[in-house]
Amino acid sequence: MWQRIYDELKGKGLMVVSAALDSAGVEAASPWIDRAKPAYPCLIDQHHELADLYGFTNVPMAVWIDEQGMIVRGPEPAGASDAFRRMDRKDFSLPEDARAQIRESRTRYTAAIRDWAENGPSSRFVQLGATGGPPSREFHEAQARFALGQYLYRRGQRDEGTRLLEEAKAMLPESWSLRRQSWALEDPAKAGGPEFWAAVDALGDRPYYAPVKLDE
Repeated sequence: MWQRIYDELKGKGLMVVSAALDSAGVEAASPWIDRAKPAYPCLIDQHHELADLYGFTNVPMAVWIDEQGMIVRGPEPAGASDAFRRMDRKDFSLPEDARAQIRESRTRYTAAIRDWAENGPSSRFVQLGATGGPPSREFHEAQARFALGQYLYRRGQRDEGTRLLEEAKAMLPESWSLRRQSWALEDPAKAGGPEFWAAVDALGDRPYYAPVKLDE
């Protein structure tokens, strides 16, 4: 998705920069980047610094930043869909209508990006001043506890590290990034394993990806 939109719109001034929020660092994230062979910059944010700065709570999320460095559309799921929740957890397959829903979500989001690249500040998808402001104090405190918990966990102080990681998740329960990366520290398989799916199922009718408003 991102390589295609970058190839299409780079002539109009669009730059794509991606960042992997991966507590396991380069060893875990770089094989995926190498396999994709992107032509745009890809960062590996082991300490979730971008999440702290921009308020990311899940992946994939995106912010739109104009040439003056202003956020013109705040953090939101980038073309993602809750249709993934219908995945067969044994063979990871999706029914065709769920795949179609995912394609539709990506199509609508990339169409909005095309409109922005074409029309700039006059695009109807620009939301300057409607981004909700900077992340809250609680958000930053949860991120700080998470960062310190990671550090201590890797230093062998696992009990203290785990305590801080659990506190961070409790302070910011809407952050799936904190949950998944905490699980990944213990065992990378947990980030997409039974613990993850049990937490997703516990949402009930609540969304995993907050709906993105693109119709106004």
